[in-house]
Amino acid sequence: MIDITHKSNTHRTAIAQAIVKVSSQQTIDAIVGKVVPKGDVFEMAKTAGLFAVKRTSDMIPDCHPLPVEYTSVQYDIEGLEIAICVEVKTIYKTGVEVEAMHGASVVALTMYDMLKPIDKSIEIHSIKLLNKKGGKSDFVYAVNKSLKAAVIVCSDSVSKGKKEDTSGKTIIEKLMKYTISVSEYAVIPDETEAIQTTVTRLCKENYDIILFTGGTGLSPRDITPDAIKPLLDREIPGIMETARNYGQNRMPFAMLSRSLAGIKGNTLILTLPGSARGASETMDALFPQVLHVFPMMEQQKH
Repeated sequence: MIDITHKSNTHRTAIAQAIVKVSSQQTIDAIVGKVVPKGDVFEMAKTAGLFAVKRTSDMIPDCHPLPVEYTSVQYDIEGLEIAICVEVKTIYKTGVEVEAMHGASVVALTMYDMLKPIDKSIEIHSIKLLNKKGGKSDFVYAVNKSLKAAVIVCSDSVSKGKKEDTSGKTIIEKLMKYTISVSEYAVIPDETEAIQTTVTRLCKENYDIILFTGGTGLSPRDITPDAIKPLLDREIPGIMETARNYGQNRMPFAMLSRSLAGIKGNTLILTLPGSARGASETMDALFPQVLHVFPMMEQQKH
């Protein structure tokens, strides 16, 4: 199975269909009239479909076990065709498309098994996904302009050449996935004047996003959030609450991060941990959904 530990739980839905075609109206009448010898076809097939949805990971090797939080099975008869519609919902890290299609397939096979004594010409076809929603990809469309970003590494040791930067490069690599242009990448000492001067300059140069990495720990030398906070027009606590919650599920020490997020003018400013792992996990927790701040700011202008 692929690694999904970096993903966040989101509300996910999938709708799949299968079509059972019988050979005569008598078969349809027997189903509707509940006189098929093996029993109530719709109810038996629905029950089988519910079991199938919940046990998809037992049948399909690469499917992750996941919490199925809703399943419905609906039927629609048109002529000699019975359209089966299975809807599945979860709040999890991966989608439920295969669960929905597996459910629809088993519903159809159960109907076939129950009907074969009275109809020898049943067909199953059109097993397919009709719709799916959920996951980060649903939110990529939120920004309708290219964004200009700066990545600033706050580190005394890196600025003196004693250590190589890894966190800033990790952030840049993550930003590339969202076609965000990194127009400035710089290393500065973890000093109040250097940090505040950099923020003021980049905001005047109309940067959309400034991402600082480093200086968010508990050491007296970790001053990045303290230097930036007085410059913000508005802090957005929920952004870093989300990042800390995400990190806490992966690293217990994430609770000690003092990372900060807020707005200065039209610029979103984020302070991320100085470790490559911390920076990477924070980016995974926040992007692309944090970009919704830009259409929200546009709405406030009008």
